[in-house]
Amino acid sequence: MFKDLFQKRKYATIPPERLRAERPKREIPEGLMIRCPKCGNIHLGKELEKNLKVCPSCDHHFRLTVRERVAITMDDGRLRELDAHLESVDPIEFPGYREKLEQQKRKTGLREAVMTGEGTIGGYPVVAGILSFDFFTGSMGSVVGEKVTRAIERAMERGWPLIIFSASGGARMQESIFSLMQMAKTSAALAKFHERRGLFISVLTDPTLGGVSASFATLADYIIAEPGATFGFAGRIVIEQTIRQKLPDEFQTAEFNLQHGQLDKVVHRKEMKAFLAKLLEMHASVYGHAPAAAEGETAVPADHEDREASGEPAIAAAEQAPETSGKADAGAGDDPVPAAVTSGAETGKGGSSDDR
Repeated sequence: MFKDLFQKRKYATIPPERLRAERPKREIPEGLMIRCPKCGNIHLGKELEKNLKVCPSCDHHFRLTVRERVAITMDDGRLRELDAHLESVDPIEFPGYREKLEQQKRKTGLREAVMTGEGTIGGYPVVAGILSFDFFTGSMGSVVGEKVTRAIERAMERGWPLIIFSASGGARMQESIFSLMQMAKTSAALAKFHERRGLFISVLTDPTLGGVSASFATLADYIIAEPGATFGFAGRIVIEQTIRQKLPDEFQTAEFNLQHGQLDKVVHRKEMKAFLAKLLEMHASVYGHAPAAAEGETAVPADHEDREASGEPAIAAAEQAPETSGKADAGAGDDPVPAAVTSGAETGKGGSSDDR
């Protein structure tokens, strides 16, 4: 009896490799659960999307893709894209730049870091530009500067307000001086736009830094930002190392900049469309109401990314739309293209710069 009580039992040992091999792997769909980087709470991806990607717990504003921004801002979630054929080349033959461009195109479904187009907000016609932080951190190269400049010129041509949503890490170093030239180029175009008393509304989203914040993003009649958006020129670490001082925790946030006079207003994402419509309504005596969209006009639906992935044609450029919505669209894609810009359909046929 006592012998059986103190006898050591024999157990079978299963090798860890066998356990791992027999244990079924659970595939968790990407985006099913999302953790908030601010409060740490975990939310269902679909519930977060219904809340316009704003954390229900702490009100943190997640970054939006270009098409998500179009869906929640433009009437019917539609934007008729301009200059969709423009895409970057490698003007200074920077090592690995071409490969990274192709990688970014496959990753985002975009050709460049900005989408420009025409649409309506609250029934009022606007020319809009939306920068994508997902594409090369929204950096401004030759094509971004060119498309923004053409959007400004289109707003002048139409006599419509201009709205640009910025999200950028600054100038694109892979294009060197070509990217820095875009700061002066866009600023000069805006100077002409302001001379004609055009309305420009700049919306700063997280983050807006470097050459974008030092050029067109801060040359607007109204400068507004989403809550918590980082906005400034140099990064926090660079500034602290330069001045050898500890900066406040809220430094470079939208609220900090509003307090110090760099912004006109901080607007919650859920209120952004209504606020923009109110501004447009204030200026309606100058710009008037939006006409109904012309029948057959090519528009950009918010679900374009799915169609593009399935192999269907990319978003139609303004040149492909019929001339039924007022003034002819000549000049949207016919003017000379800078040396650092090429057409996806006519690679190698780009002309010389228009020296704006």
